[in-house]
Amino acid sequence: MEDRFEINGHEVIEGEVKPTGNGAHVLVPKDWRGADVKIVRTSQPNEG
Repeated sequence: MEDRFEINGHEVIEGEVKPTGNGAHVLVPKDWRGADVKIVRTSQPNEG
């Protein structure tokens, strides 16, 4: 069963986590630079 989260915000995008070095990155639009963001994982890491 998944947890449910309620987040107040301005905009939502969907993307894929890409491997980078020893970690990973999620890309967001350039105009989001300097903004506070929250990331919610919506699938298991090894899902196709």
